[in-house]
Amino acid sequence: MSDDVKINRGLKGVYFERSGVSDIDGRAGSLTYRGYSIHDLATHATFEEVSYLLIHGELPNAAQLAAYDAHLKAARALPAPVLDIIRSCAGGHPMDVLRTAVSALAALEPESQDTSEAGFLANGTRLTSQVPMIVAAHEAIRNGRDPVPADPDLGHAANWLWMLKGERPSADAARLADVDFILHAEHGANASAFAARVTVGTEANLHGAITTALATLAGPAHGGAAEDVMQMVHEIGTPENAAAYVKAKRAAKEAVTGFGHRVYRAEDPRARHMRDGVRKLGQEMGAPEWYEILQAVVEAMKPYARHGLNVNVDFYSGVIYQLHGIPMDLYVPIFAIGRMPGWITQCIEQRRSNILIRPLTLYDGPAPRDWVALADRV
Repeated sequence: MSDDVKINRGLKGVYFERSGVSDIDGRAGSLTYRGYSIHDLATHATFEEVSYLLIHGELPNAAQLAAYDAHLKAARALPAPVLDIIRSCAGGHPMDVLRTAVSALAALEPESQDTSEAGFLANGTRLTSQVPMIVAAHEAIRNGRDPVPADPDLGHAANWLWMLKGERPSADAARLADVDFILHAEHGANASAFAARVTVGTEANLHGAITTALATLAGPAHGGAAEDVMQMVHEIGTPENAAAYVKAKRAAKEAVTGFGHRVYRAEDPRARHMRDGVRKLGQEMGAPEWYEILQAVVEAMKPYARHGLNVNVDFYSGVIYQLHGIPMDLYVPIFAIGRMPGWITQCIEQRRSNILIRPLTLYDGPAPRDWVALADRV
């Protein structure tokens, strides 16, 4: 039988389900959410609009957007025991603290056990607001400060920066955070979304699925690219060193962080919006050199583009966070904040036509053999 079985390691190239959420054309380098180009959404939409679009299937009208925004703002609260849990593990990695806090919410909020579609929608809206609050609260607590209360006058992205830094962001900085969340909001059956769907496939609740997704995103092969890029930028130091850095990496057959993607063979369509944001924010913050280093690396990598090694979205994200003075261990939690609507949508979609996801492994261990008593084993 083994000779007749084709193994698709990592399930590469395997279609396991139909989805009406995002369409990714890796060869052309295009991405749409519910049929809308990522370029139009990143240019014109807010995160709240995109979140509504992903979850409900259509862009909201003014009344629908106002109601959704009100629900998000009303959910900007954490139970006191969750803050106690954050304090008790304040020294942990932010992703571990975030995962633990979301898991605790399942035990502390009775409505989390509602596995109906209406329950998924209500719990998803609440979690979308609570996840950035957890990240910001942990950052404050581990630095000996009290968590900053949410500001009901600010939108989702601006309020996140307010809670994190304790100062109102500029309009440009808030918009760039908004775009960052939009670009990370959804990306098909990536590892964390697939893991969440596997959890929903067992008829578990949404909190369990999001906990699974967070645990999966925490792995450096999935969510850690932005942090790796920032480490690379520090290592390069100046734009003049970029060409030699790339040459040495390629000679050693080592990857240059921020280039290449499991899906895209052309440039990641999300990258251009982050590139423009880094340039503008760098000028605003008086640190244009970070953008210059990145562009020097892009120039040095041009000869390898024909091999599919094009820049991806995470190449620019880390520098944006660096310019805000955000610690590197928060980069993956920020990814999670943006990805919340995508995970929720994938979970709702899985629930609507649910089936237990149970792939097979091909056994290649020892042939059947006889039991050996303990005294006879050598």
